[in-house]
Amino acid sequence: MDMVTSRDGTTIAFDRYGAGPAVILVGGAFQHRAIDQQTRQLAELLAASFTVFHYDRRGRGDSGDTLPYAVEREVEDLAALIDQAGGSAHVFGMSSGAALGLEAAASTLPVTKLALYEPPFNLEESRRSAMQAYSRQLATLLSEGHRGDAAALAMTTFGAPPEAVEGMRHAPVWGMFESVAPTLAYDAAIMGDYSVPTERAPSITASVMILDGGASPEWLTDVADALAVALPGAQRRTLEGQTHDVSPEVLAPTLQEFFVG
Repeated sequence: MDMVTSRDGTTIAFDRYGAGPAVILVGGAFQHRAIDQQTRQLAELLAASFTVFHYDRRGRGDSGDTLPYAVEREVEDLAALIDQAGGSAHVFGMSSGAALGLEAAASTLPVTKLALYEPPFNLEESRRSAMQAYSRQLATLLSEGHRGDAAALAMTTFGAPPEAVEGMRHAPVWGMFESVAPTLAYDAAIMGDYSVPTERAPSITASVMILDGGASPEWLTDVADALAVALPGAQRRTLEGQTHDVSPEVLAPTLQEFFVG
């Protein structure tokens, strides 16, 4: 494990794999090094061609946190990692991590290529309203100290069956989900009002690839298509048979082709 210090003094923990051009992996909700085996596997697969940075976003795992939270602080965390990587880097963002990657690239960080997998924006007003209601309920639960209920709310909102979540609450791993529950509010802040950030698109100069899974819900495909329209020149790829829980073995070759090309 290595550490880098962000602009506000927060320490950010990361693992480094391989050698070559730098690639930074940005996880979505809940994802951090202690629990996210799939991103670790992705890092190991990409390490044959790249120096891969798999990091704990602030408030998760071995990284620190400094309040009050602001999305700008997470952009600064990425800036510190890019500086550690040598001054520029490719970035892959997963889910809400893709939204953070978009914000970082739009903030003129030296992101050379940006790959995004299923950022969960919404085109339908009713779905956006539902997610905004989720964000408010989440904030209430966290303010009252109900981390377990906040984690369960997020999981069911994201599509997990309630009975499966209830079973998880009795498993040893549940403590890890509770420990990072406050950062769910960070993901909500990054998503904003959950609309596709078309107004930020002109600020992005990096080459972009937008990915979705062929077996994912149609609304995620529609979002990916809309984002591709907002980012002229972006590559658009669908990984057949994949869901939001994408296989590292399927994802890695596509990312390697994009980052090398």
